[in-house]
Amino acid sequence: MDGNTEILAINGQQRIDQYKAEARFLRAYYYFLVMQQFGPAVLVGETELAPDAPGSAMQLPRSHFDTCVAYVASELDKAAAVLPLRPSNNGVVSDAEYGRATKGMALSVKSRLLLYAASDQYNGNTDMAGFVDKDGKPFISQTYDPEKWRLAAEAAKQVIDLGIYSLYEDPGGDPIKSLQGIFLQAWNNEQIFVRKANNLWNFDVHAMPRQAGGWCGLGPTQEMVDAYFMSDGLSIQESPNYRETGFTDVGGRQVYNMYMNREPRFYASITYNNSRFQGGNMQSEGTVTFFVSGPNGKNGHPTDYTKTGYLVRKNVGTQTNSGSGGNGARQNRPLAIFRLGEIYLNYVEALNEYNPGDPDIAKYLNLIRKRAGVPMYGEGANALPVPVGKEAMRAKIRAERRVELAFESHRWFDIRRWKIVGSVMGQLHGMNVNKDGNEFYQRVPAVVHVYRPEFQWFPISQYEMDRGKLLIQNPGW
Repeated sequence: MDGNTEILAINGQQRIDQYKAEARFLRAYYYFLVMQQFGPAVLVGETELAPDAPGSAMQLPRSHFDTCVAYVASELDKAAAVLPLRPSNNGVVSDAEYGRATKGMALSVKSRLLLYAASDQYNGNTDMAGFVDKDGKPFISQTYDPEKWRLAAEAAKQVIDLGIYSLYEDPGGDPIKSLQGIFLQAWNNEQIFVRKANNLWNFDVHAMPRQAGGWCGLGPTQEMVDAYFMSDGLSIQESPNYRETGFTDVGGRQVYNMYMNREPRFYASITYNNSRFQGGNMQSEGTVTFFVSGPNGKNGHPTDYTKTGYLVRKNVGTQTNSGSGGNGARQNRPLAIFRLGEIYLNYVEALNEYNPGDPDIAKYLNLIRKRAGVPMYGEGANALPVPVGKEAMRAKIRAERRVELAFESHRWFDIRRWKIVGSVMGQLHGMNVNKDGNEFYQRVPAVVHVYRPEFQWFPISQYEMDRGKLLIQNPGW
């Protein structure tokens, strides 16, 4: 074998190894998604099946949740050991390879997996004592194990210690532009796992007002609006600056005082009544209203109006075009699925549960708050007192996570794993979209959710139950 042939052979094996690691990563990630929605999974990957194996060989039972976690975490570790740090193909790093699996992607999925596994839903959840296999063994651990939090903290720190990711910050130091840029600046260093070349116009058009050619389809609840901090870094319950009466003139617009002096994440994430908006058909920044008789109101369209008096602004691109369907409106930007901001929050939550008082808790929580433009705990200008004790810090971490990761498909899984769904769902509110003028600014019920214990996981379809003779259905279905 001459030198060139040997190099080709080495490169060929490297490519094979990478492709196998990518496939291993994808399989592990899909297992994780199944576990998110259905709980304990059937681990087909643990069983080698011949191509001509009979159908009876596919009759496999569900594995216990901790067994699933251990298997998927191991598979992610194996993939991470081979995958490159940067998106590449056969060792060649280039922009064309963005979207390919990387070491950081595998370790980030592991971080979220182990965080969920350490949480109340899966760690000593005695409510699931009756959910058992054919031998009577519970699918969900009945004994609380604090070591699961240690593993979750270590998994998040593994991602951080790769040293190649950083929180996105606007070069000009504008916190609102920083928060927008996380999603609108493609392939920035905060993004870890993204969906490549995703046409997000469908998201934009759902979230934008009708004035901009949108459908008014994504309406945050009043409870979500209330969750954002004030500019002093305090909650609306704590801050002396919060007002829920009266108006302030802002450039000729009468802005309800509820929306004044809020933190930058509020303005980067929420379109509220009489706020400014640019995007879609609105070629220049204009005022958006949700009054019942207004251009986006209930009287103007039987379905395309916000039911809460708000719209999601986060991850909505701004562009100037002459039509809502034109090429100028389409933002061919990637969709961020995992980002460093989440990993920091995974880390501090797990660390607080395992080792409360560890200095890394305030350190990484403050990095999130600093980028968001709100006062930090125990340092910086207008510093706030550092929460004392596990429970106090837990409340602050959960509040931060709710705001920082809003509208990124985390909240449902978070309230479920914390076992607080029943206390935070139910009747949710918004502004009074049936009124014009000052009568609009009234808290009214917008939706009532009914939550039952069986909603903990999706049911396994009857079609799958009929085919899988060894399957056991989820509780309550």
